Amino acid sequence: MSEKIPRKTTISIIFISLAAQIAWAVENQYYNVFVYNAIAPLPLYISFMVAASAIVATITSILMGAFSDVKGKRKPFLLIGFILWTITTAIFPLAAFFQPIILAVIIAILFDSIMTFFGSTAYDAAFNAYVTDVTTLKNRGKVISIVEIMTLTSVLIVYGASGFIIESFGYFIFFYIVGFLVGIFGITGAFITKKPKNLKPLNISVYKHIKSTFRKENLKKNRDFFLVLTGAGIWGLAFNIFFPFIIIYLQHYINLSLSLASFTIFIALLISIIAAYPIGIITDKIGRKKISIISIFLESISLFLFAFSSELILLLITGALWVLFMTIWDVASGTWIKDLYPEGKYGQFSGYFILFTVLFTMVPGPIIGGWLSSEFGIPTVIDGQPGFIPTPIIFIAAALLILLTVIPLIPVKESKKKALKK
Repeated sequence: MSEKIPRKTTISIIFISLAAQIAWAVENQYYNVFVYNAIAPLPLYISFMVAASAIVATITSILMGAFSDVKGKRKPFLLIGFILWTITTAIFPLAAFFQPIILAVIIAILFDSIMTFFGSTAYDAAFNAYVTDVTTLKNRGKVISIVEIMTLTSVLIVYGASGFIIESFGYFIFFYIVGFLVGIFGITGAFITKKPKNLKPLNISVYKHIKSTFRKENLKKNRDFFLVLTGAGIWGLAFNIFFPFIIIYLQHYINLSLSLASFTIFIALLISIIAAYPIGIITDKIGRKKISIISIFLESISLFLFAFSSELILLLITGALWVLFMTIWDVASGTWIKDLYPEGKYGQFSGYFILFTVLFTMVPGPIIGGWLSSEFGIPTVIDGQPGFIPTPIIFIAAALLILLTVIPLIPVKESKKKALKK
């Protein structure tokens, strides 16, 4: 495979990752803000919703990823997934119409889970495998950096515009706009994808395809893959202790307006977008392991500094730092993990990536964060509903836990050639 990625493939990667990450950015942050502000200000409700969507994402990505391997196709999963992802994103705020409050929470969790099924089918399973299909060890870091740029750009759009749109037009218009953007970019990107030359149907059932991974000899071959994934899981667990509550923290603890709270993250993302592509180039040249380990220690320091910042200028600086080192980690570790996918199982192993980075992180992480926010938070009442305001302890806990990420990475030797076989 040529080191140069065809222009049409690059455009499809840009459009799909932009659309998907707009949807995920809203789901990861503004679904939570909606439930907190419009239904009930209880952090544990958010924890339960994040956990439910994480479980759905994991099961979906493993099964649908393996299914796309077996069928030897990515495009149908992308197209159908994005069409239904668009619709289910737009209907989320309807949950607020249900009474009593607990029913509204249940419906919100249900809507989030349905949206996640279609999103994970399109992005977590099909698209992640597609990126691995069309890249090599020589160009994968650059391509992952493009995906990361689109991820950050998507979040930048969401954080930059969300506060203004919600405050000016309300949640319904906001979610309709998001659904429209997801549809326009996602369906277009999926439509122009070309089938990878090396992707062929497998003469095997989905069950046997998945089962073969867990044979003793294959587990041994895939040892490095699972070790690096374990590191990614620890990082994600630490990250999800605070991230679902970041806007709530800035709005209710620091006392910023929703627009200013969103703008604080907007500035941090803008800096990381500028740095993302050079990071990809450096990752390809210097190596995945060195860059990954450096980012772990710098992320921990940055989170400590953010926890002790209360002035806007300090929040902007320290926020920019932890987002930057998060970006470095995402590019380096994401490239490293894709290097270790075994041939013929890109879709299935994209599912295991979600297992470690979503289920193992987004179930316990937000629950820990929600518990810390409830036990050590500040009591509050919003629209007659009692609740708690998160405090800096969620960032301190994350900063300490994230240091453990380095442990499973130490024994892994970075290879310059594909070592894993089917």
